[in-house]
Amino acid sequence: MNTHDTAVWQQPRAIALLMAASLTVMANATISPALAGLEQEFADVPDAGFLVRLLVTAPSLGVMLTAPLAGWLTDRAGRRSVLLAGVWLFILCGTAGYYLPGLQLMLASRFGLGIAVALIMTAQTALIGDYFSGARRQALTGLQISARNFGGLVFIGLAGLAATLSPRLPFLIYGLAVLCLYSVWRHAPEPGRSGSGAGQAEAPGHPAWLVLVIAVSALQMLTNGLFFMMPTQLPFFFAGQGLNSALMTGAGLGLLSLCGGLTALLYARFKGALPHAAVFAAGYSALAIGFAVLAQEGSPVLSLAGAMAVGTGYATVSPGFVAIALALAPARRRGTAGAILTASVFCGQFLSPFASTPAIIQGGYGGAFGAAAALLALMAAAALAAALRTARRRAAA
Repeated sequence: MNTHDTAVWQQPRAIALLMAASLTVMANATISPALAGLEQEFADVPDAGFLVRLLVTAPSLGVMLTAPLAGWLTDRAGRRSVLLAGVWLFILCGTAGYYLPGLQLMLASRFGLGIAVALIMTAQTALIGDYFSGARRQALTGLQISARNFGGLVFIGLAGLAATLSPRLPFLIYGLAVLCLYSVWRHAPEPGRSGSGAGQAEAPGHPAWLVLVIAVSALQMLTNGLFFMMPTQLPFFFAGQGLNSALMTGAGLGLLSLCGGLTALLYARFKGALPHAAVFAAGYSALAIGFAVLAQEGSPVLSLAGAMAVGTGYATVSPGFVAIALALAPARRRGTAGAILTASVFCGQFLSPFASTPAIIQGGYGGAFGAAAALLALMAAAALAAALRTARRRAAA
C-alpha cells in the first residue's frame, strides 16, 4: 500500500519520528519526581537546592549552545545520521545519572543529554518537513505533541514510582530510548537519497523566513519558560504543603501529560477550522486558567485540576510553532529552522528557574503562579485581537 493511502500515524517513518519526539519530554522532566530525594542525598553540597533544580534544566543549556551546530550538521551531513547519533548520545548521557557519584558529574552528564536532544529535535523537525506536506504535515505536528505528552505520562509516571524507592532509579528510564534507536535505524531513510519524501519539493519559503521564524521562536521561548514552572517548581510546591512530593508530582505531571496528549490528538481537526491566532487564544486562555487555579494553593485535587488545564493549554499552542516555522522556511533550510525552534524551547526552559525561583521567594507560590496567569491572560487577549482582526479583513475582502 502506498504511504499516501495510509493514515499518517500508521506509517513506519511517522512512528519513528513520533518516538523521537517523545524523547524530548523525557530529557528534562523525567527526574522531576526525584528532585526532593536528590536534594536530601546531596544536602552537604553547597547550594544543593539550586544545583539539584539545575539537573532538570541543564539539558536546556546544552541544547541552547549546540542547536546552531545541530542545524548546520542536519542541513549538510544529513538528517538520518544526525538523528541516530543524537539517540545514541541520549541513551549514554541519560542513564549516567544512575551511577555517577557526584552532583557536578551528574550536571555534566545532563549537559551532554542536552547536546543529544539538540541533535534529535533538529533532525526530527527537518524530517517532518521532508517526509510530509500539507494536511499530513499539520496532522503530524499535532501528533508529535501528543507523543510527547503520552510519553511524559509514561516516563514521569514510572519516575514517580521509581523515585519512591530511590532518587537514582528514574535515570534508568532513559534506557528505553533504545527502542527509538531501532525504529529510526529501520524506518527513517535519508530523504535526499531515497527521494520519496512528500515534502522534498524545493519549496522556496517566505522571503523574510529567518526573521519570522525567529519571531515565532521568541514566542515559543516565552511560552516554554512559563510552562516549565511545572516540572521545576511543582515538586517543591507540593512539599511545602506537607504532601508526598514524589507521588503528587508524578500524579500532577502525569495528568498534565494525559490532558495534553488527548488535546493534541484533536489539533488537526480544530486547526482546520480555525486560524493560528484563534488557536493560540484558546491555548493561552487555558494556560492562564491553570496557573490561576494553582495560585489559589488550595486542596490537592484543585492543584491537580490546575495542572490539567496547563497541560491542555500547552498542547493547544505548541503544534502551531512547528507548523508555522516549517511553512515559512525553504526546504533546504529546514534544519536551520528546526535548530532555531529547538534552541528557543530549551532557552525558555533553562531560564525558567532563574525567573520563577526569585518570584517564589518574593511572593510565594501563589504570587508566582498568579503573575504567570496574568501574563498568559494578556497573551491570550493579544492572540484573540489578532484573530478578530484577521476575521474582519476576510469578511471585508
